[in-house]
Amino acid sequence: MGDRAGEDQLAGFARGRHAAYLQAMALELPRDYANQEVMHLTLAYFAVAGLSLLRALDWVNKDDIAEWILSFQVHPEANDDFDNGQFYGFCGSRTTQYPSNSVKDPCHNGSHLASTYSALAILKIVGYDVLNIDSKSLLLSMRNLQQPDGSFMPTHIGAETDLRFVYCAAAICSMLKDWSGMDKEKAKEHIINCQSYDGGFGMVPGSESHGRHEPGGGSFCAVAALYLMGFIQPDLASNLRESALIDVQLLLEWCLQRQAADGGFQGRRNKPSDTCYAFWIGGVLKMLGAYHLIDHLALREFLFTCQTDFGGFSKFPEKAFPDIYHSYYGLAAFSLLGEDGVEPMCAELGIIATAAL
Repeated sequence: MGDRAGEDQLAGFARGRHAAYLQAMALELPRDYANQEVMHLTLAYFAVAGLSLLRALDWVNKDDIAEWILSFQVHPEANDDFDNGQFYGFCGSRTTQYPSNSVKDPCHNGSHLASTYSALAILKIVGYDVLNIDSKSLLLSMRNLQQPDGSFMPTHIGAETDLRFVYCAAAICSMLKDWSGMDKEKAKEHIINCQSYDGGFGMVPGSESHGRHEPGGGSFCAVAALYLMGFIQPDLASNLRESALIDVQLLLEWCLQRQAADGGFQGRRNKPSDTCYAFWIGGVLKMLGAYHLIDHLALREFLFTCQTDFGGFSKFPEKAFPDIYHSYYGLAAFSLLGEDGVEPMCAELGIIATAAL
């Protein structure tokens, strides 16, 4: 591993160091991530998806990863009724598979929409056929999470409802090639109601437009979900006169205004540029067919200022240490830019294009 990581020069795209950093994160998370253990599957997604962008999946054992991911799926008991309100998806970590004194859930079912999205995305990336899993119980029970207004809760025990989980539901149905898990019309209406006066999308109706809200951007989640559900077509920006469900022109203006003077992207007005926004905003522009309107060279130069000597990317320029979240989205942004040696990606699903087939 050391020899491969040492191939890179300090200048330019440090592929070997990025791969070495993500390989280490895929194998064992540092103690600084202990407080994020409940979202271990999502952290694993960042590592594995990042390696796939670098064409370095051979640095990990894909069969072992698939087996580990499958161990997190919750299966119904023989006599369970799908109308019992539970969701039979994937848990986010080992601790969420076991009873907790702090959660009043007699079923001990820690399935979560975000974890389920991450699990399916990883399985597709490593080449596992997701149609082999128990998708019937997953999709039928996922309908229990959709609310009357079309939004989704992430778990059956209740939590916030926002566009992140509408996106997760749409991506799950798309990856499983089965839309029985959600009411698309209700979801569409909810998304439309989240578009703000300035063209961007808030996480809930009436909220501030947002390029991002961990682990997903309001505007990205809205556009990607509509795109996956078939309600908007590719390259909408090429024909702004055509009637659309959303105000595309206003959305384009809002997105293009997010590229700052330093070449990076901000998630909302008066905020500093941040590595991950290069994907959240860039992904929206890519889906709308307007990515060519940004300053590619300036963005590339900004991303290099966030690349660290240890491999990976930091949140802001000139920070010494990387983190797994911004490392993945830095690579995803380079993929959108068409960087040499970085695999093309399917922006709407958040996985490499070959895995989305």
